[in-house]
Parts: sequence; structure tokens; C-alpha cells
Amino acid sequence: MATPIGNLADITLRALVIMTRADRLYCEDTRQSLKLLQRFGIEQRLDNYHEHNAERERPRILKALAAGKIIALISDAGTPLISDPGYKLVRAAVDEGHAVHAIPGPSAVLAGLVESGLPTDAFHFAGFLPPKGGTRKNRIAELAAIPGTIVLFEAPTRLGDCLADLAEILGDRPAVVARELTKLNETCHRGSLAELAAWAASAPVRGECVILIGPGRAEAVDDAAIEQELKKALEAGSVRDAAAAVAERLGVPRRRVYDLAIGLNEKRRSGDG
Repeated sequence: MATPIGNLADITLRALVIMTRADRLYCEDTRQSLKLLQRFGIEQRLDNYHEHNAERERPRILKALAAGKIIALISDAGTPLISDPGYKLVRAAVDEGHAVHAIPGPSAVLAGLVESGLPTDAFHFAGFLPPKGGTRKNRIAELAAIPGTIVLFEAPTRLGDCLADLAEILGDRPAVVARELTKLNETCHRGSLAELAAWAASAPVRGECVILIGPGRAEAVDDAAIEQELKKALEAGSVRDAAAAVAERLGVPRRRVYDLAIGLNEKRRSGDG
């Protein structure tokens, strides 16, 4: 069940009803969720469900579901399971045949995407990047070929270093840092990744941040990267199917990928590849 990411007025009527009627209400941090319940006059017991107690609490929740109880799960802010605990609980509930219903509402991912002005027809949410530089750069390199807008979460203390790595690896892409979404001090900083890295390095940044990165130009994907993807795709399908799949995944013209696929296929047949 989604809860406000800042402005408490964003709570839905359906969420208020469910929180009132649930037999058990689970949250990440009872201190945080208690503020929400008190704001709307809801008297409900809160129980913790987070990564540190999930293994212990999950069987109890499943037992309650089996007994016909209504169990509700909320996050500290936004939609549960989106960079929050809960995936394993939902999977276990589904595996045991229990009905699972999403109560939609606020989402920092979608709020940032809508405000960014970047393409919204295709996007990829990658959550938090690894905190360490080398591992983070490797992950960014993996994201480079994604053809849509990339959405990331980042802590303000790591924002400058993260943006610098993004600029180094992804190049001069348009980007947005959406800060404190739906709150009083909400801001959207727009520019290239390099410009945003310089901005973040110039002064301390406070508040929760969403980074949104526009897709790269198709020309930026070199032939070597395309051929690497094609080699894997050709093992599972025809030249035509492999070319179509790789072109869509990398966001490059299908004709270009098809020509490279023909060349690779000929090399394989002749024993050169």
C-alpha cells in the first residue's frame, strides 16, 4: 500500500480505509508510520517488517493470511517493494495461493519521471547504485546500453560522486536531479550530467534525490558493443530475430544491427568467429 513521499495530502481514500480495516498493519519503521496514522486519526497497531526481521516475521504473516486475516504492508514513503523490503513476502504469499492486491499511490519514480521532461515512453528503474566507486562504475557501464530514460535513487551525501561517475561513463546526456519531491522545498535541477556533477560538488545537497538520465544517442553505441550482444543472441535464434532483439535493446537502427549480424554469421560459418 503506497503512502505519501512528502505531502501527506497525497494519501488515497482507499489507503485510509485499508489501514483502518486491516487486522495487522506492517511497516518498516513504526515511528515514521505512526506520524501518518496520527495525522488521519487512525488507531491501529503497527508491527515492523524490514530486512532485519523478515525471516522471523514472514511465517507469522503467512499463518495469519491462512487464517483469513487481512494483512497490510506499507513503506516509510512511497510504494512498497520499490527499493523497500517486501518482495519475498509477496512471492511467498502468492506461492501459497493468497490474494495480493496493490493499493496504488505516490511513487518517487513516477513523480520524478513526469516532472523531468525526459522521454517517458520507455524507462528503466535501477534503484540505488553501489556506494563504492569501482563497483558503481561497473554498474553504470551495464546501464549504458539501455535505450530509455534511466531512473536512480541516491543519498545526498553521495550525489556528487555518483553524478561524476555517470558523466564519465555515460557522456553528455541530459539529466535531472529531482529533490524533495512533493515537499515544501521541492526542486528540479536540469542540465547535462557534467553540469549537474559540477552543481552537486559546489555545495552540500540536502534531501532525498531522484536522478533521471535521458537516453543516449544511437550513434554512441559502437559496433563492438553491438557485436558482443549479437554473439549471445545468435546462439538462441536466427539472424533476423537476433538483430531485431539487439536493435530494440540497444536503441539502434535495425538495418545496422542486421548487417553486423550477417557478417558475424558468415564468420561463424567460415570458422573465423
